[in-house]
Amino acid sequence: MSKVKATNRSSAKDKPRPWHIGPLKGSFMALSIIGFLVSVYLIYPSSINWGTAFILVFIAMFIASVISMTHAPVINEKR
Repeated sequence: MSKVKATNRSSAKDKPRPWHIGPLKGSFMALSIIGFLVSVYLIYPSSINWGTAFILVFIAMFIASVISMTHAPVINEKR
């Protein structure tokens, strides 16, 4: 039996980019703002641990939506 040696013939365009920013909907940003406000006014006063956790999650969502808004590629839609 002969062994066939595998060759790597991938080109530069086949390699994945290390970090790809995808477009997010506007409702994602609205949900992060509303969730932050609900967490601050309703959850945080009754439970500091849960309130802090929810606040951090909604802040991360807001930051992701701002990054997506500024750096995501513009998608042209055909009408």
